[in-house]
Amino acid sequence: MRDVNAMQDPKEIGALSEDAASARAGAAALTLFKGLEVLSRVAKGDTTLAQMAAALSLNKTTVHRLATTLVDAGFLSFNPRDGYTLGTKLLELGYAASQQITLTRVSREHLRQLSIDTGDTVNLGVLDRDQVHYIDKIPGSRRIEVRCVVGERQPLRHTGLGKALLFDESEDVWREVFQREAALFPRYRYDLRQWLEVMRGYRARGVALDMDENEDHIRCVAAPIRDMSGKIIAAVSVSSVAQYMDDARIETVGAYVREATAKISAEFGYR
Repeated sequence: MRDVNAMQDPKEIGALSEDAASARAGAAALTLFKGLEVLSRVAKGDTTLAQMAAALSLNKTTVHRLATTLVDAGFLSFNPRDGYTLGTKLLELGYAASQQITLTRVSREHLRQLSIDTGDTVNLGVLDRDQVHYIDKIPGSRRIEVRCVVGERQPLRHTGLGKALLFDESEDVWREVFQREAALFPRYRYDLRQWLEVMRGYRARGVALDMDENEDHIRCVAAPIRDMSGKIIAAVSVSSVAQYMDDARIETVGAYVREATAKISAEFGYR
């Protein structure tokens, strides 16, 4: 008997594979949506499977499967007496969201002034797991604009923001960051020894640089923002094309960045 696939047009097989992948993606999206609905019902006071199933028009088995997954991930908690309640993971996310909203609100005018003083693009970023999360941007006034999108994430090792966010970490953590990102981005201007030496120098100066490391011909100068306890909560960078950022200007821009981050840190109680 001949293989059925052998008699099919390769294009037809490819189309079937794409249809299957699309169907799986659609099913995953639907499951995610239902999971979010379960969270919403618990937030509104539905603490039992029966209540959630009735409100969502789902059977108890489906609701139990979704709720169990959410409990495992920390988004819900469960005990037999109280039923389902919102989990600690949501507290973490809520706190992170409030921090970012507060950061952008408090920092905005300082970032705007920094952009006016330098004429360059100014970015505000926070540490999000193992990456820099860009949460605000003030465009520069130069003819050439540096590409950066609020909401995007970038590596730590390559970026000025990433390096500044790592200033208080131990050298063991620096090594871990370097090695983890080396596996993802093997081509880099520094080896581990050189990068550690560079990081020591940046930390001593209080300013980190990106010298064409993340994007060709783009240079950045960055410094951290600290809260009342002295903890680094964010970083600010000024980015420009290399023709506007020679060594002398890096020093000038670095002074502006340090001044801006000192003012923002003061608003968070840092002295």
